[in-house]
Amino acid sequence: MNDKDTAVRRHEISGDPTRLDTARIHHWLSTDAYWALGRTREQQERAIAGSLNFGAYDLASGEQTAYARVVTDRASFAWICDVYVDRAARGQGLGTRLVTAVRDELAPSGVRRFLLATKDAHGVYAKLGFTPLAEPDMWMVLQAG
Repeated sequence: MNDKDTAVRRHEISGDPTRLDTARIHHWLSTDAYWALGRTREQQERAIAGSLNFGAYDLASGEQTAYARVVTDRASFAWICDVYVDRAARGQGLGTRLVTAVRDELAPSGVRRFLLATKDAHGVYAKLGFTPLAEPDMWMVLQAG
C-alpha cells in the first residue's frame, strides 16, 4: 500500500447532513474556490439545504477534509458541484474517492447523466470516466444577474 492509499483510507465518506461543518464549507468555498468566491453564508446554507451533500472526514480527528454537493432529481440526472478538498489533504486521491461515492450512491436510483463543470481538474474527473460534452451545441445556459 502506498502513502496515497493510506491517506485515502484514513478518511470516511458520508452523506449524513448532520455531520457537515457548514462554517468550514462556507469558508472554503467563499474564500478559495474560484466558482464561489464571495458566496454569502446564507446562500451557502440554502444551497446545502436544497442539495444532496457529501463530506470526507478524517478518521483520527473527525475533522471534515472535503465536500461535494449534488443537485439531483435522484432518478435520471445529477449535477455535481462545489467539490472541494482542503488544501492540506490535496493530492491524496480524496477528491476522486468523494466523487466516486457520489456516483455510486446515485447510480442504483437510475441516475445515468452526471454533469459537472471544472476549469482546472479535468484529469481528476477523466479518471472516473467524465468526458467533454459530445454535443456542446445542444446545451444552453441562462446567466441571470
